[in-house]
Amino acid sequence: MAQNNVQETGLRGLPALDALARTPDGIALVAGHGRSRALKTLRAAIDEARDQVLAGGKSAPDAAQLLARAHEMIAKANAPSLRPVFNLTGTVLHTNLGRAPLPEEAIEAMARVARGASNLEYDLTHGKRGDRDDHLDHLLAEIAGAEAATVVNNNAAAVLLVLNALCARGEVIVSRGELIEIGGAFRIPDIMKRAGCKLVEVGTTNRTHARDFREAITPRTAAIMKVHASNYAISGFTAAVKEEELAAIAHAAGLPFIVDLGAGALVDLRQYGLPYEPTIGDTLGQGADVITFSGDKLLGGPQAGLIAGKRELIAKIKRNPMKRALRVDKMTIAAIEAVLWLYREPEKLADRLPSIGLLTRKQQDIRTQALAICPAVAAYCAGFASVSVRDCSSQIGSGSLPVESLPSAALAIEPSDRKRKGNGAQTIAKRFRNLPVPVIGRIEDNVFMLDLRCLRDQEAFVAQLPLLKTSAETVA
Repeated sequence: MAQNNVQETGLRGLPALDALARTPDGIALVAGHGRSRALKTLRAAIDEARDQVLAGGKSAPDAAQLLARAHEMIAKANAPSLRPVFNLTGTVLHTNLGRAPLPEEAIEAMARVARGASNLEYDLTHGKRGDRDDHLDHLLAEIAGAEAATVVNNNAAAVLLVLNALCARGEVIVSRGELIEIGGAFRIPDIMKRAGCKLVEVGTTNRTHARDFREAITPRTAAIMKVHASNYAISGFTAAVKEEELAAIAHAAGLPFIVDLGAGALVDLRQYGLPYEPTIGDTLGQGADVITFSGDKLLGGPQAGLIAGKRELIAKIKRNPMKRALRVDKMTIAAIEAVLWLYREPEKLADRLPSIGLLTRKQQDIRTQALAICPAVAAYCAGFASVSVRDCSSQIGSGSLPVESLPSAALAIEPSDRKRKGNGAQTIAKRFRNLPVPVIGRIEDNVFMLDLRCLRDQEAFVAQLPLLKTSAETVA
């Protein structure tokens, strides 16, 4: 009975909705966000307080507290879901963190066409309807060294479109060791099925020979396809058929040779001190008729699927009705065009294309950066963690050179509380994720590691470190 009296007293202490709306803060809330939204939020704050009083956990908040809660609710609701983060995971082209950072030229180009009308599908020379593909096709073909090219919204779409346009109701021969699954459960067999093709597997997981392809060709065969091993490598007792030989087998049977390169490098990465990755030009030179690859991996642009190859095959692909469903928008076209222009001066790519710049950072430079900011990080981690500088390895990521690593340096943040050592690193990781610009690292042996290879804005990173102390409140 006493508890009921306390609850009734608490409920009577809750301000009325109209009274809250008439306060200076309530009037400001209405002015800033509109009457209907402000009243809805104030009502939600009152309801929340009522539930807490009835649960017996808290006394009724006053008007100032309810208004503060309403402002907090609106601020949280207004916060964008898609936010910038610091990618300090050590994976440069991180699928979950947006893959390749765009160069300023691409960002400016996107903003320029986003602000108003553009000649997206308008021929300025002849004053009539144009084709959006004209903005990229010739430039992409030139840079890739292909007869023709076109673009869709991602590489999975590119593979789907190529197979449907060239191989529908036919069989496509693929080595069993190349039936990949990548992030998001993208599987080659599933794409084949959706494209209306029948998959014909040849060879074994670790060894496939030229005779396997020759013996699998029938009157129903529509193409031979090679798929780049995006995120794994098979080592040991292995055998694979080289592109030149596969192309010869396909062409002798009058079939197209399709290659899904995945990451798709436009230039030889060895010139930047990186491991070799098959380039579009090299693969075309080895006899590929059609190649598909990504725009947001090694190319360093926005998400897109790029298709390059023989003119007559690209024309057939573009006539496919599915092409319209998979087309890219004006911002993507503008960004890709800006990135491709950078490839006309490949000797400057490391300075102008962020993805190449990050991949080519020297370990000593990263270590120097780590030593410079270590004292600040240590100062704001005092009391819950110790911080040191460690050498580590970065990776390219997103299916690019999956077994290759890049020497790097990291801040190793180790929990001080030995009693909570089992989950201490997880707690530290959450503190860093709770910062205004979340910091994403990785955990190794209960140590939170911040690989600094991708830390470009050191000043902004350091500026928010004092908030590590307050972020602890949301972790507890």
